[in-house]
Amino acid sequence: MPGEDPREAARTVFGELGDPPHVPHLAQLPARGPGADPLGRTASLLVDLPVDRQPAGWRFVDAPGRDAARADAFLRADLDELAEAADGWSGPLALAVVGPWSLLAAVELNRGERSVSDPGARRDVVASLAEGLTRHVADVRRLVPGAQVVVHVEEPSIAAVLAGRLPTQSGYGTLRAVDRAEVRDGLRDVLAAVRSAGAEPVVRLSPAEAPWALVREAGAAGIALDVRDLGPAGWESVAAGVEDGQRLWAGVLPVRGAPPSVAALVDAVRLPWRRVGLPATALADVVLTPVSGLADTDPAAVRGLLTRLREAAAALEEASGD
Repeated sequence: MPGEDPREAARTVFGELGDPPHVPHLAQLPARGPGADPLGRTASLLVDLPVDRQPAGWRFVDAPGRDAARADAFLRADLDELAEAADGWSGPLALAVVGPWSLLAAVELNRGERSVSDPGARRDVVASLAEGLTRHVADVRRLVPGAQVVVHVEEPSIAAVLAGRLPTQSGYGTLRAVDRAEVRDGLRDVLAAVRSAGAEPVVRLSPAEAPWALVREAGAAGIALDVRDLGPAGWESVAAGVEDGQRLWAGVLPVRGAPPSVAALVDAVRLPWRRVGLPATALADVVLTPVSGLADTDPAAVRGLLTRLREAAAALEEASGD
C-alpha cells in the first residue's frame, strides 16, 4: 500500500474489503524505508538468522542490529492497527511474505554472495522461514480470532533459481542452478508449516516460465499471478491446477492509468477459462487481484481501484451462473 500511516492503510483495506466474500489483507508500507519493504519484513520473520541492510541490499549477519529492530517495530505497528481495524472480522485474511527461494536469491551471505549459492544457507533459510511463518500466523490468529488466514508466498525468482540465471554479485557470471527436487522440497516444507499453523498457502508466481507442476507438487492450495498476457499453455496449466483443487488468484487490474471496465476485467478470466474447458460454476472460486502491489499508486486512487475490483468480482460471480 502507498503512504506511511499504518492506521490509515488498515482502515482503507477493511473499509473497502471488509465485507465477505472479499479478502482483506495485512498492509505493507514500504515507503517507510528499509524494514518495511517486503524483503526486509520477511527477513525479520526468520528465526535465529539475523539480517542487516547494506548498501547492496539485505545481508545475513552475526547479530541483529538497528535495521532488524526497525523491521520488527514496523511489523508490530502494522499488527496493532490490523487488530483494531479487523475487530470482529470473520473470514479470509491475507498475509504476504517473500518465499524461501526468492529470499535466498536476494539476501547475501556475510561474505557478499547471494545466499542461494550455499547449500547450508539454503537448508537454514527454509527451516528458519518455516518456523518464523508458524509464529507469524499464530500472532495474526491471536489478534484476529475469526480470521481464516491465507499466506501468499511470493516467488518471483524461483524460475531463475531453477534455470541458473541469477547473476553473481560480481556481475561476471551466473550462479549454478539449484536442483528441482531441492527447490520443490524446500517450498513444500514452508507451505507445510503454513498449513500446520492453520493457514492456507498460496504461491504467487511470475507468469514467465512459471514452474506450475513443481508448485502443485509442493502443496500450494492456490496460485496467484498476472493473467492478462497468459497464453494458451499457461491457461492449460491453470486448468490442471484448478482440476487438482487449486484456487486461482487472478491478477487482472493494472495499478496505473485508467482502470479497465468491469466487463474487461471479467473477460480477462472468463474467456480463457471457458476456452480451456473449465466449468463456469468454478469461476465463483476465483479471486480477482491487482496485477502488482499498490505501493507506487497515487494514494487518492487506491479506494477507486479496490472498488473496481469489488465490482468485477461481483460480475464474475454472476457469470459463474451462466
